[in-house]
Amino acid sequence: MAKVKYYYDPDTLSYRKIERKKRITILNAAAFLLASALFGFFIFFTSGYFIESPKERELSRELENMELQYELLNKRMDDAISVLENIEERDNAIYRLYFEANPIPEEQRRAGFGGINRYKKYDGFDNSALIRESNKRLDILEKAMVVQSKSLDEIAILAKNKEKFLEAIPAIQPVNNEDLTRMASGFGFRTDPFTKVRKFHHGMDFTAPRGTPIYASGDGIVKRADNSSSGFGKHIRIDHGYGYVSLYAHLYRYNVRVNQRVKRGDLIGFVGSTGRSQAPHLHYEVHKDGVRINPINFYYGNLSPEEFNKLLEKASLENQSLD
Repeated sequence: MAKVKYYYDPDTLSYRKIERKKRITILNAAAFLLASALFGFFIFFTSGYFIESPKERELSRELENMELQYELLNKRMDDAISVLENIEERDNAIYRLYFEANPIPEEQRRAGFGGINRYKKYDGFDNSALIRESNKRLDILEKAMVVQSKSLDEIAILAKNKEKFLEAIPAIQPVNNEDLTRMASGFGFRTDPFTKVRKFHHGMDFTAPRGTPIYASGDGIVKRADNSSSGFGKHIRIDHGYGYVSLYAHLYRYNVRVNQRVKRGDLIGFVGSTGRSQAPHLHYEVHKDGVRINPINFYYGNLSPEEFNKLLEKASLENQSLD
């Protein structure tokens, strides 16, 4: 039962019963209900910004894990690209050079994909840029691997057809390691021992005692064995075919004659110090189509990786040549 309330009326000097109007009561009730509803809606729509539901927490963890996996994927792609670049470099600089095949242009190896935007489906997400870039790099990597695979298939066919070429190419060091005193000078700018002027040294100097055996670096025909070339003293030139010629200078004496056919590893002469030479050594050159090139690129035939690395390190020093 509702409690009756009274108020004091000073005009009649008596207490009068408070009569509550029905309209006011209805309005107060409606206002209360409206306020409650508005407060409930506010709590419902704003609670998600401050309080995560279990489902939201799970999705947040999945998103963080996805970002981590994409970062790891990109690191793995970096490693794969590094390995592939090394293979591509050897493919262009060694394999395709040996078989006289044109190098594959860089733009062909790294070409993207034209036409429609194949990555549009990744737009509209919080990490769209990361996902789109990762997929783009993966596509380019896969295409580069296909190009390289086809290139190696081509090299394999060329190798089968060019066994004679492989036998002819000057591919071994002309003086045995155990016979060397040191590798005196490499290909590149060096100090002239007589004029002390810095000039380009077009071969490699192998220091060894007089009489040390010298071996043919590839199959071919002896085209010269004389001392009529200025500065070289007694020297030998072997024509290997395919545009390759090897030269052996400052010899003590010959072990071959002109027009003689030799095989790789045949004894052709002995180390000396004839011609423009400061001390007993072999000056060795490799020519390709009339151009003198660095002989160190051809020592894959008789050196271990460790020996080759040591030779490369010594050959890169800019010191004084012996001729």
